[in-house]
Amino acid sequence: MVPGYDHSMRTCPGLGRTGVLEGRAQVTPTAIPALLRHGARAVAAGRVALGLTAMAWPSVPARPWVGAAADDLAARVFGRALGARDIALGLGALMALQRPAAEPGSACAWVAAGALSDALDVVASLSSWRELPRRSRWLVIASAGGAALAGAAGALAVRPDRNGAST
Repeated sequence: MVPGYDHSMRTCPGLGRTGVLEGRAQVTPTAIPALLRHGARAVAAGRVALGLTAMAWPSVPARPWVGAAADDLAARVFGRALGARDIALGLGALMALQRPAAEPGSACAWVAAGALSDALDVVASLSSWRELPRRSRWLVIASAGGAALAGAAGALAVRPDRNGAST
């Protein structure tokens, strides 16, 4: 359970105490960093899963990105290389995020590196926009862009403050 995240708040029919619809979770400002840390963990775990998939079956995650070219030898080699990158970034972030939130460490750097790689995937996709498959290029941009934004928010949430503690 995340501190400050209350699922049980129901005060009057249809509305919560703060005017929020009944049954909706209420998040306090103090809970946001913990929720973002959980989000960073989820992105890192997804990155590892995608990386493992790319290592085993490189054309599966590559097909939405490059279409039929995903079956070419060059695309399979690059797909495996990107899979290895994602495994390394994801495992590094997961291990760093295992440390207590108050303990200074490398979680911010690992999560930020993953966010940067996702942002650069968006840039690479946009630079080849016209050549990418019409139907799936939006999925690729949305997933990489969403992961970049989630990673950036997670990196900010786990960054050490000036005294060395995570914020």
